[in-house]
Amino acid sequence: MIPDTSYLILDNRQMEFKVPTMAELMAAGEEPEILFWVGCAGSYDERAQKITRDICKILHHVGIKYAVLGTEESCTGDPAKRAGNEFLFQMQAMANIEVLNAYNVKKIVTGCPHCFNTIKNEYPGLGGAYEVIHHTQLIQDLINEGKLKAEGGESFKGKKITYHDPCYLGRGNGIYEAPRKALEVLDAQLVEMKRCKSNGLCCGAGGAQMFKEPEKGNKDINVERIDEALETGPQVIAAGCPFCMTMLSDGVKLKDKEQEVKVLDIAEITARANGL
Repeated sequence: MIPDTSYLILDNRQMEFKVPTMAELMAAGEEPEILFWVGCAGSYDERAQKITRDICKILHHVGIKYAVLGTEESCTGDPAKRAGNEFLFQMQAMANIEVLNAYNVKKIVTGCPHCFNTIKNEYPGLGGAYEVIHHTQLIQDLINEGKLKAEGGESFKGKKITYHDPCYLGRGNGIYEAPRKALEVLDAQLVEMKRCKSNGLCCGAGGAQMFKEPEKGNKDINVERIDEALETGPQVIAAGCPFCMTMLSDGVKLKDKEQEVKVLDIAEITARANGL
């Protein structure tokens, strides 16, 4: 089970707001418009927790009625399935589906492409059919509706930004434009890597490789990918996945470029640009 993420603090404003759980809303006889699926990385990983907070800030800012599962959320089963343990995957998936169906959940936004892919494409076969979107898609929709604008906060105007396509968002589900649209509104200089979109290269974490050392070879995949990113001369490397965030950040550290190049999630960039 993951830690209770129902209480998140907005440190930069010295204020707090309550992130409701599904249990709390149900007890009050209410239903959210959308369930925010936090995911294991977004709950446990200190770096990814910042992204979780920024997604909540965005949802709070635009007035969307949302909730999290809190301690009732557990791993989607993605790592187990990718590692070949179908039995464990189905056990984890069925437990989550039981919870989601009990709350009559209809729409889910995820902070992780792995969770997104699993709930969207693999849960329906086990009795869990929901409308599932990734947070970059939500951000694009909010920009299109005029609810989010790149004003009132940090300016990214003229900055060189390169975007890394997460495998399960891009090649896995064909979502290439939503994250780029979220960056275009910044009036920044978006530069593509030589391998991008349908020809994108994995960050090195996919297929449960995140949790083990790589097999012997000539070069670690995340080093290969960071080399391609740095070739574009960026000030910001944008990501949309907590696993990619870890691998790309490790690559930037390895190349001793932490002062010159920042690795940021699309949600973090959006929150900063809107002064959240």
